[in-house]
Amino acid sequence: MNRLSRIIATGLYSGYSPWAPGTVGSALALVIYWIIPGFSGIRLLAVSVVLFFIGVWAATKVEETDGRDASIINVDEIVGMWISLLFLPADDWYWIVAAFFMFRAFDIFKPFPVGKSQKLSRGWGVMIDDVLAAFYTNLLLRLITWIFTG
Repeated sequence: MNRLSRIIATGLYSGYSPWAPGTVGSALALVIYWIIPGFSGIRLLAVSVVLFFIGVWAATKVEETDGRDASIINVDEIVGMWISLLFLPADDWYWIVAAFFMFRAFDIFKPFPVGKSQKLSRGWGVMIDDVLAAFYTNLLLRLITWIFTG
């Protein structure tokens, strides 16, 4: 395994946090989202898709030395957090905060088929469960947005 795969898989080493590395990865995703101007819409989608496939590769490499879905791997939370935010009102902080907490809840409690998807081999299982949790988050927030804003 090379250093690049470890840097990517651990979200710039944020996965080594002794406290809730997945939550730290999600928080890192929010910081990146907030500090890069125009990081929303199609740009966010494109970067999420590219990082998803790079994440599959990096997670696979780290799993070879650190075990299946090792807790230090949190690139999946970064991608999941960004997918949770896709095409939501980017200027309204309360939607961003809601996305963070909803995504973390779906990722932790893993409603069907999120939990089952972890059984996929190699880095696919690591990444797919967070993508599904992110889809749940995004769809629920879209529904809530539609209800409250018409």
